[in-house]
Amino acid sequence: MKRSVTLVIAVYNAVRYLELILAALERQSFHEFEVIIADDGSGLEMRRFIESVQSTVQFPMQHVWHEDQGFRKNRMLNRAIATSQSDYLIFIDGDCLPHREFLSDHWSNRRQNVVLCGRRVNFSKPITERLTLDDIRSGKFERISFALLLDGLLARSSNLEDAIRIKNRVIRSLLHRNRARILGCNFSVEKRLLEQVNGFNEDYQAPGLGEDSDIAYRLELIGARLMTLRYLAVLFHLYHPRTHVGDVSRKIFEQVVAAGDPICRHGLRNMDAVER
Repeated sequence: MKRSVTLVIAVYNAVRYLELILAALERQSFHEFEVIIADDGSGLEMRRFIESVQSTVQFPMQHVWHEDQGFRKNRMLNRAIATSQSDYLIFIDGDCLPHREFLSDHWSNRRQNVVLCGRRVNFSKPITERLTLDDIRSGKFERISFALLLDGLLARSSNLEDAIRIKNRVIRSLLHRNRARILGCNFSVEKRLLEQVNGFNEDYQAPGLGEDSDIAYRLELIGARLMTLRYLAVLFHLYHPRTHVGDVSRKIFEQVVAAGDPICRHGLRNMDAVER
């Protein structure tokens, strides 16, 4: 049966994190979704875990994988787009826990020619390490506990205000007036828009720009509008060491902006091969 939404989860080796994510997905209020795990070369432990749970989860789930060749996340995101069976896609990373209303918020706020841009709460290493499957299944991880508040005051966890979900559109607009921007770990878009720009730019072989700034720039070139979902579509980002944008990625993005072409050459289709 065709589902309304495809949730794409980009993963690499963090099996415990994926186990927590799947537990969070089991309690979603919105059920018309499929999951595609876009795996950028994880090892055997990940494959065995997915095989062990694939028949037990309450939603369709596919695992797309290729051999580890270094950072090739955008290639796997394109494979997920091509594999998806729905017309609307939501993207998260394999270190992000969705709130119970996460999928519902993305689905109910979708608009034609609009990219929905969510935010994230950043958990510190101690908070992340203390999380259990029971915390996820009970929804305890969604609540702003005293321990989390103290962690925020100590500047370890951050963006705790983004854990607050506000249904009222007017109040949300009063609280957030900044321009929307894509975070690669929390956004949604019509599949047809991704196809128009030829998907994610596979020239990027390091994290930081290719999965958000680049795709946002090219989607806006074709007339797509970015709309914030701050205080909705709440997402909790599990700890990992901070990544930095390298000079090579910056140079590629500068070239994309200078060219002003919404269609990347190496994406869903390899334009070099097409032209040959």
